[in-house]
Amino acid sequence: MPKETAVYTHGHHESVLRSHSWRTAENSAAYLLGELHPGLDVLDVGCGPGTITADLAALVSPGRVTAVDAADDVLDRARAHADERGLDNVRFLVADVHELDFPDDSFDVVHAHQVLQHVGDPVRALSEMRRVCRPGGVVAARDSDYGAFAWYPALPALTEWQRLYDRVARANGGEPNAGRHLKSWARAAGFTDITCTAAAWCFASPAERAWWSGLWADRTTASVYARLAVEGGHATAGQLASAAAAWRAWGDDEDAWFSVPHGEIVCRVE
Repeated sequence: MPKETAVYTHGHHESVLRSHSWRTAENSAAYLLGELHPGLDVLDVGCGPGTITADLAALVSPGRVTAVDAADDVLDRARAHADERGLDNVRFLVADVHELDFPDDSFDVVHAHQVLQHVGDPVRALSEMRRVCRPGGVVAARDSDYGAFAWYPALPALTEWQRLYDRVARANGGEPNAGRHLKSWARAAGFTDITCTAAAWCFASPAERAWWSGLWADRTTASVYARLAVEGGHATAGQLASAAAAWRAWGDDEDAWFSVPHGEIVCRVE
């Protein structure tokens, strides 16, 4: 079976975890909440620092959540977060979504947030998620769509940042516009009962602008993404610094507004 071939574009720099730790089931998995109830067994794929995982565990208790990520180091943070929440119904494991080490029909719900845009073979990943999901259960995935990001004011430097991110992500084996591909990937993975929705994050208040622009400015110059952009010949350090300055300028504008659209799928396993 194929192993993970893509490089995770963001890495786990503090600026990345600052963003990931903000995510909750309410702001990042609302489309799935109607499927959850106490007693379910859930697999959370690509759990990162575990904030969504913890919410899922609280919602399905006394059911159990198994949370997996390809990066072992981030799981320590996820475990600590679960401990802080007092959750004893969640476990964390290292795993490759292309080859999940679980028997067929192991879980009632399999969930992945912002994962398929980064993997080498999203269809294979969805096929594995389908394999470990019990008949009657659901496989749910949500991914952003970088090509559909929208913002005001229309700073040319942010348009160039968007193009640069696209180049770096694709060079790493990912699909930055994953949101629009989820339905087709699910069909290719063998699903026939697919519910598609879309939702967006919006950042416009002073606090939201400061948070969003600051983490992207830092990510653009200090994260794994910055190193990959330079080493891959996609940008110079000076160009990254200019992009970071554009992010901060956007954040300082009282009229600024930013939208991050997401595609969402809930696939019923037959």
